[in-house]
Amino acid sequence: MLNNLPQIPLSDWVNSFTSWLTSTFSFIFNPIRNQFGDFMSWTADLLASIPAIIVIILVAVLAFFISGKRIGLSVFSIIGLLLIYNQGLWSELMYTFTLVLISSLLSVIIGVPIGILMSKSKVAETIILPVLDFMQTMPAFVYLIPAVAFFSIGMVPGVFASLIFATPPTVRFTNLGIRQVSTELVEAAEAFGSTGAQRLFKVELPMAKGTIMAGINQTVMLALSMVVIASMIGAPGLGRPVLSALQRAQAGPGFVAGISIVILAIIIDRITQNIYKSK
Repeated sequence: MLNNLPQIPLSDWVNSFTSWLTSTFSFIFNPIRNQFGDFMSWTADLLASIPAIIVIILVAVLAFFISGKRIGLSVFSIIGLLLIYNQGLWSELMYTFTLVLISSLLSVIIGVPIGILMSKSKVAETIILPVLDFMQTMPAFVYLIPAVAFFSIGMVPGVFASLIFATPPTVRFTNLGIRQVSTELVEAAEAFGSTGAQRLFKVELPMAKGTIMAGINQTVMLALSMVVIASMIGAPGLGRPVLSALQRAQAGPGFVAGISIVILAIIIDRITQNIYKSK
């Protein structure tokens, strides 16, 4: 009996909607693809033009002070970054770092206000939570389809896919952190006549910043995890040699590029962890 039911043309509806969306809002998508793409390429090229030794020293010094003047992370950063440079992947590293940096910044800029809204409104939380669940349960590869449809190929769709995939932790942790602020503190601030904005910026956000930074740490890690996947739609960086090695079944080049991603992930993870632990 089920075989006699007519098939719902869901695929055709989605194709038609996507075509309408891309053509109607091309005045938005085209400048983002061109201007924003040029900006990211310029940023990556600028970082790559800085002598590697200067970047390595700066990262080591930053790691030393952020980690509480312990040398372990600094030594690891120096050895790891020198290895990446030695393997001829420094330019790819800068492109990957640019993609992760911009994706993470956009995720934080979008995620923190949404998290604040959720913490202040039960209705907003009820509406947004299913959206976050959808964003986190959808396979990462699926995000590449609308990314390519709207922005063609390159770094911009890679950032777009990373943005969708990496934003939920910042939203969730911001909402959680503000809701966990002691009600006694909030009531005391109200008793002293503080406005809603004053309570938010002087009481709630400072008290919740440790939790929020933990969410940002997860967002950065998720953005980095999209590097290899984004290379499938033309995003440059360390994911490209991994994908090439996979296609050609070359274990050596794939291992070198993969270990470079791991080194970058450890450095970023330890630095961001020490930032929010110090708060």
